[in-house]
Amino acid sequence: MKRLSTSLLAAAFFAPAPVLADNPATATPAAAPIVVSGTVPDDASKAALLARLRTVYGFDRVVDQLAVGRVAAPPNWNEHVARLIGPNLKLVTRGQLQIDGTSVSLRGDVASEAQKQQIAGELAMNLDTSYTVNNGLRVAVSEQGMLDAALANRIIEFESGKATLADSGKAILDQMSNVLLRLKDKRVEVIGHTDNAGSRAGNLSLSQARAEAVKDYVVGRGVKAEMVAVSGEGPDRPVADNRTPEGRARNRRIEFKVVQ
Repeated sequence: MKRLSTSLLAAAFFAPAPVLADNPATATPAAAPIVVSGTVPDDASKAALLARLRTVYGFDRVVDQLAVGRVAAPPNWNEHVARLIGPNLKLVTRGQLQIDGTSVSLRGDVASEAQKQQIAGELAMNLDTSYTVNNGLRVAVSEQGMLDAALANRIIEFESGKATLADSGKAILDQMSNVLLRLKDKRVEVIGHTDNAGSRAGNLSLSQARAEAVKDYVVGRGVKAEMVAVSGEGPDRPVADNRTPEGRARNRRIEFKVVQ
């Protein structure tokens, strides 16, 4: 869910915070509505805020629940808010942008540290020195990133020429199973690969059998069988040079790919 909110400090109280929110229950992230609610000081402020939001997110995505009431805005508030609502905010998920008077708070998830610094830096540059910015953005770890980090480029080893897991391979899969259990409703494909030694047909069969063995092992550790698909690519997708022993070892691998 993506949330962006704007609020004004009223003369004697905090006005209800306008909230811009994606609703994951009713829409996909690409087309989720941006709901803006709360209180602004006048019709001109309301029109300006809605126009800026519709420019950034698209007219049909913005749902207006704004009210006009007796709240006091800092000087040039409309101009500052317009500069804060920029295209980079669309990079933030499960977040909130809140403006209380001259205090700006931004929370949510972004894909990388570079995005975090870019967005926060842009906010600071678009405000004068009377505004303060609290950067609460977090770098989100994707499901695929969780799997890649758990595998950590290690090779899940099997007995030579067989689909029987070695003890070292089982130890890695114990860790992978824990991550797969955390993914819950995400479907994962286990993909087997081989080097190019021997026949292609034999390698395709071996890679499929090894992927099946990995699935059987993680299912035995509690992962739902219906959430794991398998495939065998044989020697067709090498990641290293098959002319060297080191390259062939790297090509004999198991991959985990989030597919849903």
